[in-house]
Amino acid sequence: MYGDTPVSYRNILFDTDAGIARLTFNRPERLNSFNTDMHAEVRAALAAVPASGARVLVITGAGRGFCAGQDLNDRAVAPGGAAPDLADSIERYYKPLVLALRELPLPVIAAVNGVAAGAGANIALACDLVIAARSASFVQAFSKLGLIPDSGGTWFLPRLVGTARALGLTLLGDKLPAEQAAAWGLIWRCVEDSELAAVVDGLARQLAVAPTRGLARTKQALYEGWSRTLPEQLDVERDLQGELGRSADYAEGVAAFSEKRTPRFSGR
Repeated sequence: MYGDTPVSYRNILFDTDAGIARLTFNRPERLNSFNTDMHAEVRAALAAVPASGARVLVITGAGRGFCAGQDLNDRAVAPGGAAPDLADSIERYYKPLVLALRELPLPVIAAVNGVAAGAGANIALACDLVIAARSASFVQAFSKLGLIPDSGGTWFLPRLVGTARALGLTLLGDKLPAEQAAAWGLIWRCVEDSELAAVVDGLARQLAVAPTRGLARTKQALYEGWSRTLPEQLDVERDLQGELGRSADYAEGVAAFSEKRTPRFSGR
């Protein structure tokens, strides 16, 4: 459902099982680039995640690519027609998508199985953990079109890799191999292509039985901490720790520690 309107997924795959939600961009013939319909389906799927019982979300791409960003064919200008309003596209589609990913109250894993270019690269960076196959690459392709990085690129990149590397990536628009992306701290991990599915599944299963509420507050504290002073952040840590100290998962964690057993977290 997207609002009150049923959604028929044609451009993505989406399912939830055993606490794991999986969203696959499914336009492999276009390297999973976004058109208007795919945006609507992805937003519908993300809106459905919190109530689905999922405690972790995995996002990947079908075929040989993760996501090539915007499908430029979807923005083609007919002879004599008006050029598309790129600001309107960002406001209506990419900004809500990036914010929805960052605000989900559970961990989000990007399994980058191939090229992640343009907005597709920055959508991956909007996820909490990015695991990439060794053959994958990240490309800030905007400079080739006379544009600036969008979908959070100008915000994510300098924070993750520093200003010098962010400028090199964005001004030159060269491919960054997954192994180098991991070495630079742009992503969490690079693995062999044959191991990607197993590594991501293992992480997803681990997070699906973790104390979800605590993980959500950890995400919140880390992401919002960039805009605070140390004294302000210490106050936030105090308040969130007080809240989580009253949670069922904290009580279960303490009980399991005392009883020398594996905790059975409920996510509450």
